[in-house]
Amino acid sequence: MSGEQAEPLLELRGVTKHFGGLRAVASCDLVVQAGHAHGIIGPNGAGKTTLFNLITGIYQPDAGYIRLRGESLVGRRPNWIAARGVGRTFQNIRLCKELTVLDNVRLAYDSRLKTSPLAALFSTPALRRDELRSRDESLAILEAFGLGAEALTPAGALAYGRQRRLEIARAIALQPAVLLLDEPAAGLNSGEMAELLGFLRWVRERFNVTIVLIEHHMQLVMGLCDRISVFDFGEKIAEGTPAEIRADRRVIDAYLGEEVHP
Repeated sequence: MSGEQAEPLLELRGVTKHFGGLRAVASCDLVVQAGHAHGIIGPNGAGKTTLFNLITGIYQPDAGYIRLRGESLVGRRPNWIAARGVGRTFQNIRLCKELTVLDNVRLAYDSRLKTSPLAALFSTPALRRDELRSRDESLAILEAFGLGAEALTPAGALAYGRQRRLEIARAIALQPAVLLLDEPAAGLNSGEMAELLGFLRWVRERFNVTIVLIEHHMQLVMGLCDRISVFDFGEKIAEGTPAEIRADRRVIDAYLGEEVHP
């Protein structure tokens, strides 16, 4: 077998972003291998969410490149990037709370369909087949995520932790190659966070998805991730395995404050 490193699924090189005189991300290099869970940690204002916004096309970099499977994402619109295999959740949950749990997932699933305007206008058999497939496959996703019994419940009526789970289910409906999770443990208590760790391990295995995770809860990061990148003031100051990051004096001084054990 060759000892060569596999081509990364997601690769950022020299990515830089300024907002006026503020340097939010400074010449960032980030390589994520397919199948990995990659954590991004750092204090507030370190540029972590800006990095996600650059990957998903909400912002455009001032310099550098971003590639998914070797294909450039720079200059592309967010819906194009999502269709290429980048799913995302947000720090503040962004569900359509007045819609049902099922319809939230169907919105994501239907974005993958290629229904022609004529088919929609005349409600053709092909359109009806698509609608049935959308409903059935969205229900199957909800069942897998333990949300099947709440399919017809308004999303806003779910408990907070269940809304988090629904947001991830909706992202999975896009069939992403890489799933960007922005502080999925925000607002969860310690018991819910432990449940989330097991849940994210299951999502990764069950849907064969690569995860990139921004998170402040170190037990979750250390328990899930294969590699961790540490940011401070827009710069990556360290990267390595969880064991290497726990022992890195620069990381302890800049962020952890003390060694963290899984």
